[in-house]
Amino acid sequence: MRVKISKSDLKSLLTAQQSQPHNLLGMHAAKSGRSSGLVVRALIHDAAECSVIDARDSATLMSGGAARWPMKQLAPEGLFEVFIPGQEQCFRYQLRVKLHGGGIRQGYDPYAFLPTLGEQDLYLFNEGNEHRIYQKLGAHLRIIDGVPGVAFAVWAPTAKRVSVIGNFNRWDGRFHPMRLLGASGIWELFVPALGEGEMYKYEIWDYRSLIRLKTDPYGTSFEAPPNNASIVCNTRRHHWGDAAWLEQRQAQAGQLDRPISIYEVHAGSWRRVVEDVGRPLTYRELAPALADYVCEMGYTHVELMPLAEHPFEGSWGYQVTGFFAPTYRYGSPEDFAWFVDHLHQRGIGVLIDWVPAHFPRDSFALAEFDGSHLYEHADPRQGAQQDWGTLIFNCGRNEVRCFLVASALAWFDRYHIDGLRVDAVASMLYLDYSRREGEWIPNKFGGRENLEAIDFLRQANDLVHQYYPGTLMIAEESTAFAGVTKPTKDGGLGFDFKWNMGWMHDTLRYFSKEPVHRKWHQNDLTFGMLYQYAENFVSVYSHDEVTHGKGSMLFKMGAWHIPEKAANLRALYGFMWAWPGKKLLFMGNDFGQSHEWNHAASLDWHLCQYQDHEGVRLLVRDLNRLYASEPALSRNDLNPQGFRWVSCNDAAASVIAWLRLDPLEQVIFAVVGHYTPVIRPGYRIGVPRRGFWKEVINTNSEYYGGSGQGNDGGRMTEDVAADGFKQSLLLTLPPLSTTILKWAAS
Repeated sequence: MRVKISKSDLKSLLTAQQSQPHNLLGMHAAKSGRSSGLVVRALIHDAAECSVIDARDSATLMSGGAARWPMKQLAPEGLFEVFIPGQEQCFRYQLRVKLHGGGIRQGYDPYAFLPTLGEQDLYLFNEGNEHRIYQKLGAHLRIIDGVPGVAFAVWAPTAKRVSVIGNFNRWDGRFHPMRLLGASGIWELFVPALGEGEMYKYEIWDYRSLIRLKTDPYGTSFEAPPNNASIVCNTRRHHWGDAAWLEQRQAQAGQLDRPISIYEVHAGSWRRVVEDVGRPLTYRELAPALADYVCEMGYTHVELMPLAEHPFEGSWGYQVTGFFAPTYRYGSPEDFAWFVDHLHQRGIGVLIDWVPAHFPRDSFALAEFDGSHLYEHADPRQGAQQDWGTLIFNCGRNEVRCFLVASALAWFDRYHIDGLRVDAVASMLYLDYSRREGEWIPNKFGGRENLEAIDFLRQANDLVHQYYPGTLMIAEESTAFAGVTKPTKDGGLGFDFKWNMGWMHDTLRYFSKEPVHRKWHQNDLTFGMLYQYAENFVSVYSHDEVTHGKGSMLFKMGAWHIPEKAANLRALYGFMWAWPGKKLLFMGNDFGQSHEWNHAASLDWHLCQYQDHEGVRLLVRDLNRLYASEPALSRNDLNPQGFRWVSCNDAAASVIAWLRLDPLEQVIFAVVGHYTPVIRPGYRIGVPRRGFWKEVINTNSEYYGGSGQGNDGGRMTEDVAADGFKQSLLLTLPPLSTTILKWAAS
């Protein structure tokens, strides 16, 4: 007996145009003439014969004695059907397939399983409030009704049909079409017997009847270009050993004013294996070497330039196609988890760069994902990022916000990271960012603020802090947008810190001048204090300052010879560490690399054999140690009472001086910067306490490669009034130097 399938349904299956394949494939109640029973249909690649095997009794199934119903082939493409009379309830079954090559394959039917997402999941996703949607969408290893396999789910609301394709069906979209779950726009399919390591993509038949092959937006691992297939991956494979670190991190929730000195790293070029064709270190090779260096140098955190999957090396990771996947370049997701775990066990925090502002136009990824402008704005005045040739996320769409929030949370959940540095925040805040008149669309109030992106940033920051207390959210934001680091309850964006881009540009502008001209630019050193406490700032010299023809930090310095350039760079770093604000330095900057940073080559570590470079490194090490060990410096960065000017008006001598002190003024540091190449003996600086002031840092020390002039370890005060104080120090100001003195009780 046979149950007829309509010609239209038959065609829809064979031509891969069926949006509800579960209505036709699998087991269903049916009638054949006057007989009631069940019909089973299967569409199987390369099948010559197919039978239904009764799998209700596992013992009978294992012994080979289970009932079997041979199926009739309806089409040579591999469509089979059988009617089983007398059965009223669907039962557990397997399909036994004889392949054209003669092999036998037996297993459970993908079309015999209920959806892996519930109504609540779909509702919250469409509403934009399913914070853990990364646990539902994508490809996940599941055991359903005792059957292992992979559950696939993808959002493609305007698609006519979506199939999951891979080696398991020879990349043919006819054989694993997915079902559309109501009006949610989510397509779903559970495929039994698939496991970790399986490569896959989604084949999408869009509303214009075009076929698109797309990688999984929620994919957790990817094949290398040019194929870029998604890979089924168990992100929970690593056994963590950082419980003590996580407990300590949680205890620090709300304690922002603590030692934070960040080493910014590009994983692929920090150090390379010369003996192996100059390849980058793997995650497992990088972790111990990097941890050794960071511990020696006294940094508290590393910040990794984007490790999310990206196809183009030259983007440095800032053009992301896999927002949930550590890049394949340095190992597996489990290897990356090992990397983070190792650094945590060495007492080092791990921050990563996160890029929710834009994404590339690569045809295999998010762009026009289901044929429509799904993740991006349709109007190029809103959706095209002109500076980088990329597309801008449509944060006004609930599901897009859900995607981005999930991306942020997944890195904390799966990989225990300690914070995100959010890239290009300014481009998200303003609708007219880098656009001329007529190239942008105002918001509903007629303004230039991107209200939807602002709401998204607030939501993301609040949720990260809610789920992972003690972690950090840091904004790269280059404008004067108010309240970036204010709590959202007070109308702010909710970031913990903001990069101090204005301070960075001002100080570099000053130190790039030849010393003879600096007296005209003293305000470049002092202006930053006017807004220093308007936000929680990180003082930064990042990778952006040593690329694209800008020169290295060393060669930015206004001097002709390397020793003078090194002296200027040491003076600048002394200024930076003594100035309020948390610290960030890009790799190579801390030993005065001569060349601009090159993402395709190792840092020039060999330069550390020379005093001009090694001296810079030793100074940064000592500055970090002083900063971390002295609460007046490291736990008082955000407190305006912890800073006091001494002298900022002696532009003619290019001298600047200030105090760093604790709230009770029990620990006081005097900082004196002198940025001309002459020695100034007998220079008087007023101080608030009588007694001995110990010279704890002199960037002109011979130990750092300087000429050695200084104050012989410290000076006693004299009862001579100066700078508004009753006593003062008579100092020798070394050339091109920053000197830090600490008061000792008399």
